[in-house]
Amino acid sequence: MFTSKSSAQPNVHADHAALSVDQAIKATQRAANEALDSLAVTVQDYRHQATPLLRRANDRAIALARRGVDAVRGGSRQLRSAAIRTSDHTLDYVKDEPVKAMLIAAAAGAALVALVGFVTRER
Repeated sequence: MFTSKSSAQPNVHADHAALSVDQAIKATQRAANEALDSLAVTVQDYRHQATPLLRRANDRAIALARRGVDAVRGGSRQLRSAAIRTSDHTLDYVKDEPVKAMLIAAAAGAALVALVGFVTRER
């Protein structure tokens, strides 16, 4: 009888320990699930907050790009117009002063040849 009572005692303790471990595991799982749920809600909140900010940033970037393209177009038009005016003035000058224009062109060509020769010459 003494042996059966002592052998039943360890089983009770083992069952109690197993029950405690099982409860600890379940409590840990609940805590982990709650933490993950909280994290998921936080991430979702941040995502909802970030979406309008990203849209605004995207809209601003598109607006800046459009302004840049418009500025380049405007500058290109101005440059083209200035080149046409300069060309017209040059043609008028050549018509009015053909000898001077030839001498200036020859001098400019000689200066350009000298400059190219100087730059390409081995030092």
